[in-house]
Amino acid sequence: MRKWTRNCCVCLTLIVISFFNPIVLADNTESKLQWFRDDKFGLFIHWGPSSIMGVEISWARQDHPYDHPGNGPFVPNEMYDLLYRSFNPVKFDADQWMKLAKEAGFRYVVFTSKHHDGFSMWHTKLRDYNIANTPFERDICRELADAAHKYGLKLGWYYSTRDWSHPDYLVGDNKKYNDFYEGQIRELLTNYGKVDIMWFDHAAGKWRDYTFERLFDMMYSLQGENLLVNNRAARFVKGAKDSPPSQAIQDLVRGDYDTPEQKIGKFQTDRAWESCMTMTKVDGGGWSYRPDGTTISYKETLQTLVHTVTGDGNLLLNVGPLPTGEFPADQVDILKKVGQWLKKHGESIYGTRGGPLPNGKWGGMTQKGNRIYVHILEWPQDGSPLLLGALDKEIISSKGLNVTGPDVKQTSEGIEIKLSAENRAEVDSIIVLNTK
Repeated sequence: MRKWTRNCCVCLTLIVISFFNPIVLADNTESKLQWFRDDKFGLFIHWGPSSIMGVEISWARQDHPYDHPGNGPFVPNEMYDLLYRSFNPVKFDADQWMKLAKEAGFRYVVFTSKHHDGFSMWHTKLRDYNIANTPFERDICRELADAAHKYGLKLGWYYSTRDWSHPDYLVGDNKKYNDFYEGQIRELLTNYGKVDIMWFDHAAGKWRDYTFERLFDMMYSLQGENLLVNNRAARFVKGAKDSPPSQAIQDLVRGDYDTPEQKIGKFQTDRAWESCMTMTKVDGGGWSYRPDGTTISYKETLQTLVHTVTGDGNLLLNVGPLPTGEFPADQVDILKKVGQWLKKHGESIYGTRGGPLPNGKWGGMTQKGNRIYVHILEWPQDGSPLLLGALDKEIISSKGLNVTGPDVKQTSEGIEIKLSAENRAEVDSIIVLNTK
């Protein structure tokens, strides 16, 4: 009788898991994306032992099998792979990080649990190459997850399926590596409480090397159908002509949203998207700590956010912490200024959708109900009014959100906006249009 009961439980479990099949969940995509579309602003963090040398995470490792070799400066494999033995970020304070994220106006955080170099920033039981075997020893993912939950931030794990140091990666039928990386995903989605995003980054190899349906079924069974997954779970997988995946699998790995990198995505309202961009600018990356890089200005940071949101996207803005565990001081200052701006004018960002008119170099629009926020980043240099396209709604009133004295006229041909130069905001002049 007990044996029969256990078998029935197994069958019931399989049935329940089958209901989580993400192909079946396609109709739920927009509803589960609601918080993501509302929150707009996420903090990306790339960090690991490479910060000790101030070189690019993973890409500085000299050999990159199976893909593009990237850009230097390069570090010999044997040197790069031993950096973890000196990694001791004694000033790391997850509570301080997440408190700053909250203050800066971020609504969610995505952290690099494992990058292409294969080093795991949590106490994985599946490989010794992890944070437990550093002088620091502490589980960084654990502390970050706890702090993110404390401050009400949504949590996402970045995970690179690509792994340049694992001995089984793309060897033979890739079964050993599949079991390994899916096991690591299971750890990340089991041991750290609520996880809202799995942010994959590249796989390589061929379609037949992977068991994506098994992976997605497992993820949804662990965190529920509202878990968001980006569009990179199968990025750079090749060989479709030899072993073409089904359309269902292609739809599966397309995920819930697009991820343009180091550029602002195009105006796109029919599918969610998120631009991931760095605060550090340097040749060959800028994702992790690069002391040879330069930090973008407050104006560029804020205008990047505005351009992204008016295009109906999210901004995932990256910081690369120092080897000590601290954020770069100049970037902290900028993030605090962005947070101050969002406290005053966040109604024009959070909970909005891009449009109704497409954005452009001049700026763009966000909308919420019958209210439209016009974000003007560049005015005509000749002093003439800003001319925009026609709306399909009637403007019944207008006012400045952070400026005074705007003059708005609506005709069948478009909208004309005047504002004297002395009344314009330095970074973004926001004008509110109430419509019916």
